[in-house]
Amino acid sequence: MRNLLDRYFRDLPREVAVLTAVAFCVALGFGIVAPIIPVFAKTFEVSNFAASSVISVFALMRFLSAAPSGWLVNKIGERTVLWVGLSIVSISSALAGLAQSFDQLIILRGIGGTGSAMFTVSSMSLLLRTVDAAHRGRAASTYQSGFLFGGLAGPAVGGLVVAASIRAPFFVYAATLAAAATTAYFALPKGLGHPNKDQSEIFENQDSALPLMAALKLRAYWTALVVNLSNGMTSFGLRSALIPLFVVSVLQKSPATSSYGFLATSVVQASLLLPAGRMTDTRGRKPAMVIGTLALVVAMICLVASETLTGFYASMIAMGVGAAYLGAAPSAVVGDIVDGRKGGPVVATYQMMSDLGIVAGPLLFGYLADSTGGFAWPFIAGLIVASATSVMVMFMPETRKPKPAETLIA
Repeated sequence: MRNLLDRYFRDLPREVAVLTAVAFCVALGFGIVAPIIPVFAKTFEVSNFAASSVISVFALMRFLSAAPSGWLVNKIGERTVLWVGLSIVSISSALAGLAQSFDQLIILRGIGGTGSAMFTVSSMSLLLRTVDAAHRGRAASTYQSGFLFGGLAGPAVGGLVVAASIRAPFFVYAATLAAAATTAYFALPKGLGHPNKDQSEIFENQDSALPLMAALKLRAYWTALVVNLSNGMTSFGLRSALIPLFVVSVLQKSPATSSYGFLATSVVQASLLLPAGRMTDTRGRKPAMVIGTLALVVAMICLVASETLTGFYASMIAMGVGAAYLGAAPSAVVGDIVDGRKGGPVVATYQMMSDLGIVAGPLLFGYLADSTGGFAWPFIAGLIVASATSVMVMFMPETRKPKPAETLIA
């Protein structure tokens, strides 16, 4: 176990290990509570639409709160915003477990979404500020692995928790978030710490801030935004909203088949996270993003061209490849642009694109499915989105700065 941890965190700042542990706690608790949220909402005798809105309000508040969270990061620092945000989600989740009406539940989930945005923006901002350019891709993929492994473990534990009470998952989720907030408060330095000689260049301008308008003038930043939007629409939105329905109604398989497909995506993503991070640091951000976006194109082609079980699993595997490479490279691009400066609004806008895709994707693809009476056009729309994004990536400038030795060789 120690050798595995050494492999993950070797040459990375201590903050990366702390943030990865925090991400694991958050994802573990969310994996426990997520499946039960609409079921719990239905106990208040509301419609299916109303029950689903409990999930939507969380995502909507995350989206609306991202920009203010970025402003707070620049004003009071990542560490404070991070542990306060986690505390807000923890307290609101515990209170949601005690909710006596649907109105109370939806308000508390909305408050939780605000805290979640604070955590997401501040943790990514801190990650990108404390890691040097040579390790930025591997740090981002390592951080993402905390969410991935926590998300895999959560549902396995959730079955045992919900057996005790339908309200119990909310309290367990609150406990894992409290553990994450406590870890962030005590394990992260109050400042950014004292950099070693290899990292000193990161902190030369740590008190300066990068304006959002300056980042928006850069084609590489726009590309990262579009990639995150496209990934949210296809890899998250379309996969979560339509593929389970496609499996049941078109492939005529049980819901368990969808679970196996999602598991295949997670296993592939987990196995490629570290190699993808290393490639992002050694070969460049652009090649990794090309692989990731083309993998999403392949995933969409498999769904469009083959309404078979083989095509379904091939698509899920391709999505796992895309998720691995797009989990590190676009974040590294944003880190290269921020380059050690305060970049709360820059990081927040980047994070907002994923949330926007997760909200808009299911609505768009669901509308196409309803209006056309099938899944062909939603999958074709997903293919168009993925293809346009991959073309944009192919024309983006590389943001990774070569090491001095590489410059001499060149």
